[in-house]
Amino acid sequence: MTTFLLEVGTEELPASFVSSAIAQWQRLVPQSLAAHHLGVTPVQVYGTPRRLAVLAEGLPPRQSDRVEEIKGPPASSAFKDGQPTQAAIGFAKKQGVDVEELQIKATDKGDFTFIKKSIPGQTISEVLTTLVPEWIRGLEGKRFMRWSDGDLRFSRPIRWLVALVDQEVLPLELANGSGVVRSDRLSWGHRVLHPEPVSLTHAQDYPTALPGAFVIVDPQTRREAIATQVQVTAAQVGGQSILYPDLLQEVVDLVEYPTAVLGKFDQEFLALPAEVITEVMISQQRYFPVFQADGQTLLPYFITISNGDPAKSAIIAAGNERVIRARLADGQYFYRADCAKSLESYLPKLETVTFQEDLGTVRAKVDRIVRVAELVCQQLDLGADQTTAILRAALLCKADLVTQMVYEFPELQGIMGEKYALASQENPVVARAIREHYQPRNTEDQLPQSLAGQVVGIADRLDTLVSIFSLGMVPTGSSDPFALRRAANAVVSITWAFDLAIDLGQLLEQLQASDALREFFRQRIRTQLQEEGIDYDLINAVLNEDDPEQLARALQYPLDVRDRARFLHQIRTDGRLGQIYETINRSARLAGPLASGVLQPEGLIQPQLFQKPSEPALYEALIALGPQTEAAKVNRDYQQLFTGLVEIAPAVSRFFDGESSVLVMDENPEIRQNRLNLLALIRNHAAVLADFGAIVKP
Repeated sequence: MTTFLLEVGTEELPASFVSSAIAQWQRLVPQSLAAHHLGVTPVQVYGTPRRLAVLAEGLPPRQSDRVEEIKGPPASSAFKDGQPTQAAIGFAKKQGVDVEELQIKATDKGDFTFIKKSIPGQTISEVLTTLVPEWIRGLEGKRFMRWSDGDLRFSRPIRWLVALVDQEVLPLELANGSGVVRSDRLSWGHRVLHPEPVSLTHAQDYPTALPGAFVIVDPQTRREAIATQVQVTAAQVGGQSILYPDLLQEVVDLVEYPTAVLGKFDQEFLALPAEVITEVMISQQRYFPVFQADGQTLLPYFITISNGDPAKSAIIAAGNERVIRARLADGQYFYRADCAKSLESYLPKLETVTFQEDLGTVRAKVDRIVRVAELVCQQLDLGADQTTAILRAALLCKADLVTQMVYEFPELQGIMGEKYALASQENPVVARAIREHYQPRNTEDQLPQSLAGQVVGIADRLDTLVSIFSLGMVPTGSSDPFALRRAANAVVSITWAFDLAIDLGQLLEQLQASDALREFFRQRIRTQLQEEGIDYDLINAVLNEDDPEQLARALQYPLDVRDRARFLHQIRTDGRLGQIYETINRSARLAGPLASGVLQPEGLIQPQLFQKPSEPALYEALIALGPQTEAAKVNRDYQQLFTGLVEIAPAVSRFFDGESSVLVMDENPEIRQNRLNLLALIRNHAAVLADFGAIVKP
């Protein structure tokens, strides 16, 4: 078997492109090899700031010979009166066969001509000579560049190319501006620690040859080395670090030979909020903060990952200490200047910040958030103190956007709002809500834990959704510039997680929301239920897109649609669904056209028309079921309704089958309607839980 190595050497690549390119090649290269009959083979993809590499082992030395069936023109146009037409002759000539070798076969679209063509396999070198340039040119990324007068586009200029099939160089050329980069067996070592070529004898040598030149080509190996070094270094000063995933990934792709270097900053800067210090370190400097053993209290140290000479670590530390001192001094100035004024005093400046061109300023948005928050407070029937705190938080929730600190570090919005609110002697409930109303910021973030944070967060997102939808800017495909899907998901998630008795339908009506937004929320509710692992048919049973009444009910009672879907999932999982499935569906198939809200048989059913004992028995059972159904609606206790439906099943069975069974479609129209109404009542009771007609038989 054969081993192939490709290494593309470049100027320093952006960290984001390194991880992206690795992922792209991990997907593309195996597919490409398989599509060209070189089998499914293990492929290792490596990357550093100066190189991307593919190592494929276990490849066949050549493709196997194969026979392919190639489809030609329709038989009707290939032959006339039994003679080949120009279409048949041209097809045969193109495929390099005699016209007599054409065969006619029936297909779903009629009869077509085919040929069976023997294709000899190419050597692996012949195939790879074509594929490798496609792999390189097939990479995608932001801000690709061309250099000199060449037409090759890549993230950064390509400086060398290694291509080995076992021990042999695969001859390749890439146009590189006014010159050409030709493949060789020469890689290059670390720019500082080993600025010399590394000659590779065999493709298999690659992972072991480069570390000797101070290049660790495997990102996972670098990741493990960095993680270990960071914690060991933090322990030297009695601390520990947090390996923030995004920071760790970026640092992995910024270095070829990592060395953890400990730096120190002045103790006075610890008076700054910890979030300011860590944001400066992480977003501006790519440093790992050092904490005490509690993982929360900062120590006056940081750890940077050097790509330079480990022997120069002291010099590297001193240089980084000068930089962080200046950055933290800026943060200290911003913080003191911001705290010199109350948070409320920043509100007028929000008039200068545009929320959206057609929707006015952020200050106008704040007023709308306050209004929506007040509507939510009314629905939740909150007391005066809670409402006052929530409306105050809604008023101040965006004020920190125009502070100097947040202008410099937008990631600190909300966080600094809490700090400045406390510095302004605001109610701690208000301060916490300002921070929490942004949560969840992403799928990994926690939900707001305080009621004030929950209400303000919902109000903020509802305003954004209603406002943007009013402009007709509905998300399409992957385009969602205002993160409306995330906003709607957050509204649903917060409502469900904390059992907030919100009538979303009423809120949308009060805010004059579009029908498109109502449908958008239905889709978000469906998505949330899918993510909980609930089967599609059970979701349809509580959220049928063809039933406007179900949509209205889902928006009016978001907690109710959640509970009903979860209950259906539970009784399907434990096997109890079958106890009522046939009873309800059999009744529903024959049921008369009765309004869905009708549940009481009194006044609707005429007992004097009963002819068989099964009819009064079913009537009495329906009367007994009424209180259970009503209680289930009020308390969302669907176990109670399920129990009632199980208890009524024998009466339904006797109604349809056995000695006292009835002919539902009786010749007498009054008797027939009376019996259809009995069945309609059964359907209506079950519909309080779900549309059982949408459920696939368990």
